[in-house]
Amino acid sequence: PGFIVCLKSGNKMFYTCGPNEAMVVSGFGRSPPLMIAGGRVFVLPCIQQIQRITLNTLTLNVKSDKVYTRHGVPISVTGIAQVKIQGQNKEMLATACQMFMGKSEAEISNIALETLEGHQRAIIAHLTVEEIYQDRKKFSEQVFKVASSDLVNMGIGVVSYTLKDVHDDQDYLHSLGKARTAQVQKDARIGEAQYKRDAVMREANAMQEKVSAQYKNEIEMAKSQRDYELKKAAYDVEVNTKKAESEMAYQLQVAKTKQRIEEEKMQVQVVERTQQILLQEQEITRKENELEAKVKKPAEAEKYRLERLAEAQRLQLIMEAEAEAQSIRMKGEAEAFALEAKGRAEAEQMAKKAEAFKQYKEGAMVDMLLEKLPLMAEEISKPLSAVQKVTMVSSGGSEVGAAKLAGEVLDIMTRLPMAVEKLTGIDISQV
Repeated sequence: PGFIVCLKSGNKMFYTCGPNEAMVVSGFGRSPPLMIAGGRVFVLPCIQQIQRITLNTLTLNVKSDKVYTRHGVPISVTGIAQVKIQGQNKEMLATACQMFMGKSEAEISNIALETLEGHQRAIIAHLTVEEIYQDRKKFSEQVFKVASSDLVNMGIGVVSYTLKDVHDDQDYLHSLGKARTAQVQKDARIGEAQYKRDAVMREANAMQEKVSAQYKNEIEMAKSQRDYELKKAAYDVEVNTKKAESEMAYQLQVAKTKQRIEEEKMQVQVVERTQQILLQEQEITRKENELEAKVKKPAEAEKYRLERLAEAQRLQLIMEAEAEAQSIRMKGEAEAFALEAKGRAEAEQMAKKAEAFKQYKEGAMVDMLLEKLPLMAEEISKPLSAVQKVTMVSSGGSEVGAAKLAGEVLDIMTRLPMAVEKLTGIDISQV
């Protein structure tokens, strides 16, 4: 019957707890007691007992009012601490169970608070106000270290400690803050002035380096541009010179070719005229022979022959004059064409000679006049080239035909030096 009763009450034999709680089972078969932090356990009713202890983190407001520091200044300090019973450490849990089993969280918090507050007061008494106020971290570490070593003997671990507030009723901290604020403001103004000074100096140096680099770059660019322009000018002069020489050579060659063609045409025409003259002379001879053969009366035949001879001579002179005039005209046209082509080719060189003319003065003028004499001769002979027909009758005391015309042209040419001397003051016959 007793065994049946235990089974019926079996739903009360298993007990559980959360991770923030620990169970302690004591009694029959549990020596020392079994401690379980967060879990379940089987408890034999009537012969075993189960107790619980909290493992929650406890937040303590550690306040110490009007504690005298090392220099006798009363201050009030408030710290915040988090403590808890260490359930994972069996020894600390056993110690905490021995000391706090059956006590509430409030009672455990009060015990830990009194301990911390005592250590906080002791540390305040060994420090100055400046040390506490200016180095809060050091103060907190000292309180944490001293309190932890004491509370650990109770099975309580200090999770953290932070200094929350420091104040006094004598305005000591306020006065200290004013002096420090003034010093900080002074240092800030000095630092700001130094920073501005350094910034201005750095900006000026940077601007100077920028301007120097810019000028240096512009100088290098100008040098490169100058070298480029000089080389380009030299290359352009060489190219233009070669181009001008090539064009002049081509134009001169064209002029020479045309001149040779015209001269050959003129030679052909001269040959044709000569053949015509020969044919006319043969015709005259034939007629004279025919006249001699057919005229019965010697006197009339002689008269007729003389008349025909005179007529033939007249015609011969006319044709020779015409042939000579035509030859002179065609030759003049060919030479005029050649001179015109040469003048166009030399026109490009005139600009280059202008500077030389300024230096050589009279010599350059003479050279130019000598170059222009052929053109003047061309102009002088141009009216003759425009003549369609020239009939010359000799009086028996001078030359006739082409020789006469050439002599007159040469006579005009011999008068040119006198005209040039009157116009320019330079006697080209003495050059």
